[in-house]
Amino acid sequence: MKKLHLLLILLTVVLIIVMAAGTIVEKYHGSDYAISHIYGSWWFIGLWAIGAIGMLASLFMHKTWKRPVACLLHLSVLLILLGALLTKLTGQHGEMTLKPGVDNHYFQMEKRGDTCDVELPFTLTLDHFEVVTHPGTHSPSDFVSHLHITDDGSEPVEATISMNNILKHKNYRFYQSDYDEEGNSVLSVAHDPWGIGFTYAGYILLFVSLVAMLVVPNEKFRQLLKKTSAKAVAVIALLILGCTLPSFAAKTPRTLPKESADIMGQMYVQYKGRICPLQTLAKDFTTKLYGAPTYKGLTSEQVLSGWIFYFTDWQKEPIFKIKDQHARKVLGIHEKYAKMTDFTDMYGENKLDAEVSKLPMGDPKRKGILAANEKYNLILMLYNGELLKIFPHADSCSQEVTWYSQSDELPLDVSDMEYLFIRKQLSFCQEYVIKGDYQNLNKLFEKTKTYQEKYSSGQTQPLAQYRAERIYNRLTTGRWLAMVNILFGLIVFALSLICIGKGRRLYKPLRVTAIVWVALLGSFLALLFILRWIAGGHVPMAGSFDSMNLLGLSICVLTLLLVRRHEMALPAGLLMTGFVLLVQMMGGSNPPVTHLMPVLTSPLLSLHVTVIMMAYALLFFVMLNGITAVVVRITQRDNLAYLGRLHDLSRLLLYPAVALLTVGIFIGAVWANISWGNYWSWDPKEVWALITLLVYLIPLHSTFFTQENRPMRFHIYAIFAFLSVLITYFGVNLLLGGMHSYA
Repeated sequence: MKKLHLLLILLTVVLIIVMAAGTIVEKYHGSDYAISHIYGSWWFIGLWAIGAIGMLASLFMHKTWKRPVACLLHLSVLLILLGALLTKLTGQHGEMTLKPGVDNHYFQMEKRGDTCDVELPFTLTLDHFEVVTHPGTHSPSDFVSHLHITDDGSEPVEATISMNNILKHKNYRFYQSDYDEEGNSVLSVAHDPWGIGFTYAGYILLFVSLVAMLVVPNEKFRQLLKKTSAKAVAVIALLILGCTLPSFAAKTPRTLPKESADIMGQMYVQYKGRICPLQTLAKDFTTKLYGAPTYKGLTSEQVLSGWIFYFTDWQKEPIFKIKDQHARKVLGIHEKYAKMTDFTDMYGENKLDAEVSKLPMGDPKRKGILAANEKYNLILMLYNGELLKIFPHADSCSQEVTWYSQSDELPLDVSDMEYLFIRKQLSFCQEYVIKGDYQNLNKLFEKTKTYQEKYSSGQTQPLAQYRAERIYNRLTTGRWLAMVNILFGLIVFALSLICIGKGRRLYKPLRVTAIVWVALLGSFLALLFILRWIAGGHVPMAGSFDSMNLLGLSICVLTLLLVRRHEMALPAGLLMTGFVLLVQMMGGSNPPVTHLMPVLTSPLLSLHVTVIMMAYALLFFVMLNGITAVVVRITQRDNLAYLGRLHDLSRLLLYPAVALLTVGIFIGAVWANISWGNYWSWDPKEVWALITLLVYLIPLHSTFFTQENRPMRFHIYAIFAFLSVLITYFGVNLLLGGMHSYA
């Protein structure tokens, strides 16, 4: 029996190593190569088959039917594996192209490197295909195929296929995949009559058994819940980070007064495929140039207005943050910031353009040069008027609204009054600026906003979205917030260890202050979440900033829930949110609100990300709990009872963490099946999520980690196990790529 148990653990380790190697192979040889040579190979399928047989044997040898919850858990996994095998053996996946008015009853499927036609038992005919856009823009919000289905001897049935809205007919599923300029629609086709039923049954049974694992009184989780005491803990990473804030003694360049710049920011602009306040463009503009949304105490609207109305002054301002050393060398600067005049040579030619033309494709130096050149080109776009698309016009025939900049070629149906206003508006503004007549300048900005609302045919933002975005843009966070959190967490952690050594609780004033701080920080992160939700019109969970914001919010909530019973939850929560905010700021402070890709608008995405982030938060607690145990072991070698309580708490947190991670992975699989017709594509993010799950299943199944007299084994394993979480979230995004990586 022990040999079988050891064999299953070793098999799990082998699967982890093989899948990790597969993600590296995929990076260098492509996904098709990795799937054909590793994930789809007979020996890899054989490893999973051996695991299933071993699991089934273990069920009988351990008489697991006497423990219904454990039995259901293992049976659900076996059902899911059986469903995957049936999909592999009997499932069909392919593509078909529909041309308007042309009947089609074939789809193309790739088999062993060749493409073959597969006949459908019915016919599809495309009536027409349309791209639905967001109001007032050309940015797509959905792709829709209107068609009808014809079975032999029956009347045609109308149907519609769009993103996240699949067509099911006679065990065939059709998904909107692509389209072309000729109006043809490309559909993904999936035919899986056996696998999908077993797989969904496995998912349902898995969910039920995971819930039962957490609520049934006799299960290990409930036993640990009763056992843990108020002095058990979760904490820490002894990492001290420093940051220096640049200071500037130079005189600030000329710009509009704050009030006038704010009124200018209230106008609308078409930016990144959506209609938003000009304030949003100003904030993104300043952040891209300088790396922060403010400059020398000036708001982003003042920075943008300075470049618009005092261009000569701002050319000499060191506002361009250049990260790349080679780019600095080309520009001839030694500091981190460049002036616009640094970009051109004595003949007025762009130095970076010349450098890019010299570098071969694939040269790593090109990336830094192109990033610096993007900042320079942004100024040229503003100077040429291309960036400020602030003038809406509705086509006289189609009534479709297009937003123009002052320099754009205007359509012929523009009235003389509109034409004059569009061409002269900025000139009028410049005239008031020269005179210092800011009162009339403000009135002109307000008049322009009224003009936008009139000629946009009601396609500007709803008032609630507009106000939410304006408030969100003002709530600028910075690295200082992360550093304050980390420093405060280190102080609370150090004092907590002292108090533990004296056998007393944390000093009450400090404890209350920390709790209030965590509550306020959680409220702030929740406010950011809500404002981005209202402003964007979708739940904000699709990007790195949003997922980090949700993770930070989850940690704050968990900290407040645990603090009454577990004193060390306070320093753990402070440190974790500090590190999360620091990572969040590295990706950009408060990025602008954007539209989601149509496929990302599914509510399953929100649920998937929420559950996964909660799992990561719990695993973060388990890891920091392990570091705390190591510190206590070094500083208080005789405090074995405390190490045991830490061990119990970590195991207590591990059960819901693994449950949430499991549910999150399979919610993602269901979402993928609904969106693309395929549960699992062996993308690096999917693979590493599965690896993380397997890594944390090992300590739940191995007695090597659960012996009461050796808790340090578990704590050390928990520290290193968290590397799999870091690779899943950061390593895949930064190194391995794939369709899940954040840009």
